[in-house]
Amino acid sequence: MEMTVEREELQAQMLRAMAHPFRIRLLEALSVDEECVCHLVSLFERPQPFISQHLAALKEAGLVADRRVAQRVFYRAADPRIADLLRIARALAGGSEQPPERHTAVPGCNCPKCEISRALARER
Repeated sequence: MEMTVEREELQAQMLRAMAHPFRIRLLEALSVDEECVCHLVSLFERPQPFISQHLAALKEAGLVADRRVAQRVFYRAADPRIADLLRIARALAGGSEQPPERHTAVPGCNCPKCEISRALARER
């Protein structure tokens, strides 16, 4: 029985971390593709400390993982099943079961992903 209590507490911790509308938006974005903080700042038009605070809560709950490349830190959903959980929650709330679209270049963002997207768009 002890094992179940520990598992239930972990589940509750994960759900508490998700229980914020902005964190759900972050997880939606990170379940599609990994993103750096500067991209998330431009995408959501929120200050970097605000984004970082929410990312830290999600990371502490084990919902988000990161990797460092030089000076940039890229974040992603820690488990691909998080996308399924979000899809089910979206459907239960009366929304679409369709996954969010991949993000394209965000105006004002100079992250590598946006730079590549803009370069590809210029080539077309």
